[in-house]
Amino acid sequence: MLRRAFRGLFLAATAGVLATAFQAPAHAVPTPPPGPQTDPLPRHLVSKLATPPAKASGTAWGWVVGGDQGAHKIWVLDAGRRDWTADPRAVKWSWAPTAEAGFGDVLAGWGAVSDVRVRTAGHKAYVLAGDSWGYIGAVEFPSGERLWAVDAGRPSNVHAAELLPDGNIAAAASTGGWVRVYAASQGPADTTYTEFKLKGGHGVLWDPRRKVLWAIGDDDLVELKVGGTASTPTLSEIRRVALPTQGGHDLAPVYADRGRLWITTNYGVYQFDKRHGTFETDYRYASSVNLPIVKAVGDNPFTRQVLLTRPMKGCATTWCTDTAEFFGRNSWNATRTLTGAQFYKARWFAPRYQ
Repeated sequence: MLRRAFRGLFLAATAGVLATAFQAPAHAVPTPPPGPQTDPLPRHLVSKLATPPAKASGTAWGWVVGGDQGAHKIWVLDAGRRDWTADPRAVKWSWAPTAEAGFGDVLAGWGAVSDVRVRTAGHKAYVLAGDSWGYIGAVEFPSGERLWAVDAGRPSNVHAAELLPDGNIAAAASTGGWVRVYAASQGPADTTYTEFKLKGGHGVLWDPRRKVLWAIGDDDLVELKVGGTASTPTLSEIRRVALPTQGGHDLAPVYADRGRLWITTNYGVYQFDKRHGTFETDYRYASSVNLPIVKAVGDNPFTRQVLLTRPMKGCATTWCTDTAEFFGRNSWNATRTLTGAQFYKARWFAPRYQ
């Protein structure tokens, strides 16, 4: 039953086109020139670094997408396969931009993928990525063909990208302190954008029911109206809510409850009640999931199993991990490790906004 459900999810996301399996990573990738640090852990939180699991364990179903800052590419991995490192069947897709594929103008912005997600439009699936070195873009899945991409510059430290219904793309940058909507609908390299200032911009998420753009920063969650036209978009604030604790990181849909959003900070994992404007910790599996320094979190739209990433001891930086953690009932507490990877965020391969 579960296998059929996930097969249906994937087929819907890719318009019936199956991805190509790739060989598992070697990770012998030359180190690129130094760029901005994605998200250094405050010194007083270093003691909160997670301990790497001894080996993969538990049950998990579904595909996971994440950006590997060590291999400088995006992976799509099958959580149903326990050995992400040695089992070539676990790797469903990998991608990185190249000049030969038409990305020469944005290659300087590629090197430290911070956020990846999947969206659909016009019966096609797209993988969106934001890179701390400046790349913001969307490519068709699984062909890797360019829909749109720009280089926002290394000083911005881009943290997230989101596809809007009109074909434009929203992005957030932490060091730059902004949320932008780019007129991506106007061409594959269009650089027109509108900007909203937000300290420590870390995440953006389109809300199809409320028709608003949510954004998270260091201290606040904001609800934004996207106005204007596709060619000349505008952004204006509707509501601002102070985060319950400092250091906002992730913003994601709660698939089990359309009235809520996942929110993570340096100190906890919450669900935001859109209607009442409150941050709750009464959600399913909170006793396991409500952890400090979680960089990404989300529930599977079918099984409700929760996936999260948080930095682990021994990884190359204080914001990375090579392990995805899964939480659910009984045997649904699981781990999957891609040895040597440097994931900041990883998500379910789920195209739905909410």
